[in-house]
Amino acid sequence: MPKKEERFEKIYSQGTATVIEIWVDRKTGVNYIYRQSGYSGGMTVLLDSEGRPVITKEQ
Repeated sequence: MPKKEERFEKIYSQGTATVIEIWVDRKTGVNYIYRQSGYSGGMTVLLDSEGRPVITKEQ
């Protein structure tokens, strides 16, 4: 049985105690930013300077 491809891909990560990551939805290309500090964290759509979602074109 072939392995199912993951929908989200982590393309950037920085930090250890305070973590910032960028994830891409492979189906839509929409980028999300995730921030974790200690036991809390959150994710939201990554926006460009005009307030539109950042979209990664399929490679």
